[in-house]
Amino acid sequence: MDPLERIAAALERLSPPAPPAADPRAHPAYRWTGETLAATRGFAPLPLDRLIGIDRQKTALVRNLTRLAAGHAAQDVLLWGARGTGKSALVKSTVAAVQADGGDLALVEVTALDRLPALFAALAPVPRGFALFVDDLGVDEPAEARALRSMLEGGAEPRPANARLLVTANRRHLMPRDIAEQDSAINPRDSVDDHLALADRFGLSLGFHALDQDGYLAIVGRYAEVHGLPFDPVEAVRWATQRGSRSGRVAWQYVVDVAGREGRAV
Repeated sequence: MDPLERIAAALERLSPPAPPAADPRAHPAYRWTGETLAATRGFAPLPLDRLIGIDRQKTALVRNLTRLAAGHAAQDVLLWGARGTGKSALVKSTVAAVQADGGDLALVEVTALDRLPALFAALAPVPRGFALFVDDLGVDEPAEARALRSMLEGGAEPRPANARLLVTANRRHLMPRDIAEQDSAINPRDSVDDHLALADRFGLSLGFHALDQDGYLAIVGRYAEVHGLPFDPVEAVRWATQRGSRSGRVAWQYVVDVAGREGRAV
């Protein structure tokens, strides 16, 4: 082997080719990292009935994704609100529920927004609905907001009708907490307009709000009932107070602690 061939072989070992793409019709869920579509192992979200206190959001998302699975017109969705309130869990559980009901739908978790056009191109010819899941979006630069807004509209090439974005975010208008900190914005009003214009591109906007004490205890009670565990409401409230938050996530963490003390697995 001559020196050039040895160098080429060494470079291939350092940077191996991307693995082959998974069959986009064969799996319930995938990950898109910008290079290839990879099947997700062990896709097993919570049943929808375990998600308490968000019935309106459930109904709206199930209706929208059922339409997408059937090849009918469907909306891009923005799920916004307090942390730990079930936004991400609802996305996954709803996709699984539509699949269980016979809908031809797959979840695609997206971690490379700048490569969305390549994903659109790969999914367009596939006779299946795809829910493209962007979790915990934070758009800090106006240029990023404009780029995503363009992708939502499809740019010069129409976006495939079988792919819709489901985006979770902590704030309704996708704006940083202090818009004035953005040095890249010549006029702060321009930056605000960019982020508002992006939020407006979502045809369905679902809000998730902080729980009151009764709502929090209802979630704890439901989890405890499902797993056959006892729980003390006073202790459950103390657990949430110590963590400074009442949410579905905190409720589950409390139930895990109870299960551990009971010598049980959940």
